[in-house]
Order: sequence, then C-alpha cells, then structure tokens
Amino acid sequence: MAAKIVRITKAKAEQNKAQKEFNRLVQKIETLGKTISDYRAALTDIQQRAATELEPLRQQYFAQRAQLLNRFDRAFDSSFYKKNEKKKLAYLIQDIAFELISAAGMEELKPIFDKYNQEGGYDAVKENVEGMNKSFSTFEEGFEEEFDLGNQEKTPHSFQEDTTEYREFAGHRQSKENRTQRPKTQKQLDREAKRELEARNSTKAVRTIYLDLVKAFHPDRETDEAEKDRKTEIMQRVTEAYEKNDVLTLLRLQLELERIDQSHIESLAEAHLNYYNKILREQTKELEEQYEQLQFQALALGGQSAYLVSNPFGLEYAFNQQVNEFKKTVKNLKKDLKDLQYDEVVKTFLKSYIIPDQNDEFGFVY
Repeated sequence: MAAKIVRITKAKAEQNKAQKEFNRLVQKIETLGKTISDYRAALTDIQQRAATELEPLRQQYFAQRAQLLNRFDRAFDSSFYKKNEKKKLAYLIQDIAFELISAAGMEELKPIFDKYNQEGGYDAVKENVEGMNKSFSTFEEGFEEEFDLGNQEKTPHSFQEDTTEYREFAGHRQSKENRTQRPKTQKQLDREAKRELEARNSTKAVRTIYLDLVKAFHPDRETDEAEKDRKTEIMQRVTEAYEKNDVLTLLRLQLELERIDQSHIESLAEAHLNYYNKILREQTKELEEQYEQLQFQALALGGQSAYLVSNPFGLEYAFNQQVNEFKKTVKNLKKDLKDLQYDEVVKTFLKSYIIPDQNDEFGFVY
C-alpha cells in the first residue's frame, strides 16, 4: 500500500501560519527522505565499485611508489650524486616512505624511513603528529567549523597550527564560560520554562497518536492468527516510528489505517499544529545531519570534492573522474620508473626539484 500523503489541502490563502509551516515541513521531510534514499543507493554502488575498480589501481600505485622509493634509496648510496642532490633524495625517500607506511600499511619500509630521518624515526614522527592532531579534538565544535580544521591532512607534511586564531577562540570560550557562571535572569528562567513546557506538550502529542494506534492494533488479545500477524506487523511500524519521535509517519499510519481522515488533519488546532511543527523541525534537522553523514562517507572514499558529492549524480561523476585519474597516474608512474633507472635522468630530475618549505616545520633534517 502506498504511503498516505499528509497535507493540509485547503487553499494557501486560507491557511494560518501554523498550517503553512506544517505543509512546508512535511514537504521538506518528504524531499529529504527521497534524496537520502537515492544518495544511499548511489553511495552503496560507488562503494562496491571502489572495491572492484579503484582498489586494484591503488595497489598498483603503492607498488610502483615502493619501487620508486627503492630506486631513490639506491641512488642516495651512490657516489654519483652530490650533497645537495642527496638532501633532496633524503626528503623524497622520507616523504614516499611515510605515505606508504601510513596509507598502505607497508611496515617493512620503516627501516628505510628511519635511515634518513634524524628526529627519532617513523614512530617518533607519527607520535608527534598524532599528538598535535589530538590537540585539535579538545577544541569546541564551533572553532572547527569556523576555521575548517576538519580538512587538515593527518600527515607531518600538511599539519599547521594557527596560534592567533586559537588565542581568539580561547578568549571567546573563556568569555562564554564567564557568561554561563552568571545567575540567570527571570527572563531567561521564563524562556527555559516555556521551552520545557513545549517539549512536554510535543511529547504528549506524539504519545497521544501512539496510544490511539496501540489501542486499535495491539495483537495480544487477537484470536485470529492472520489478523494477529497483520496487527503485529502494524505495531512494529508504529513502535519504530514512536521510538524515533516520527510524528509524520504516525500521522500517515493513522490515515492509512483509517483512525483519522483528511478532515481531522484540516481541523487540527493551531496550538496542536505548533507542537507537531516543533517535532517536524527537529526531524528535518536530523535528516539534514543524516544526509551530511552520507556525504562525509563519500568524501572518505578520497579524491572527491565536497561540491561534487553533494548529490548522487555528482557522486558518480566524481568517482569516474577519480578512477580515470588513478589510471593516468599509474600509467605515468610506470613510465617514470623506466626512465629513472638511469642515473643521468635522476640527476636531471633532482636539478629541477625543490623541497617544499613547509616541510621544514616538522623537524625533517636532510
């Protein structure tokens, strides 16, 4: 049976503020529900394709990077290269080794990293980076959102700390704590009491629908087995909706099971609708957060832009683009490995290569 459409159908000009808000929220929840369903299906497909299409390319890439690492390691031990060239080789070796150990789990490369790192080796560097990253987890969520710290890479080559912004945030937090320690005014107490009353009334409104459905469809006293099974299935749906505080689904069930009709929806008192609207706003927020979580899962696949993963079509496009880029990278890396077997080619490459300045911040000594 198709889900009943819950809507106030009278002309918009005749609707009061609460009725308009009710329709708007119901429409938004229905749209979000469909969007989430479509996105989840697309994400599941992409995750399956990632295992069969992307992962083999990643493994090829890691294997080729390991070959490149070994090539640079051999070059460093050769007397063919000058001191400045070996400094660059040392940086490249550490950079590639850290990537392969961290991202590909190639623990066997730790001795190579440690050979070139003069700050305690891989474990010490990793511990230092994790310690710095961990410090950010103590910051309030508002600071992370404002300064977009969540996008910092968890590697020693990309972690940067902004002390000025931190001081500003710390001052803001202290000010906030000072405010919370002040005695509340009567106006603040009245607002809190009003919010608590609204929350209780909203809960009561949902419970009223729930009890109506329980009274009509609880299967315990049913003697007919077929009817008992039907009511058991209904009660499962009712209980699930009630536990989620899903007033929209409960209203749909009331309509579907003919506990109420459209005239009941049309004649709901404004105060009653306001209670429903409060719950619907909370439900809308939960769905928006659920959608964001799915997008974070898509971003976790790597190589995707936040803009592209904002909808199912962009998600598929971004994944196809990522696969093509990986294929291109693997192909180019294969050619580079062939060319770099010659010392003269390595020397030419090192001549134009510049060590990024930002890496000096993390204690790598070349």
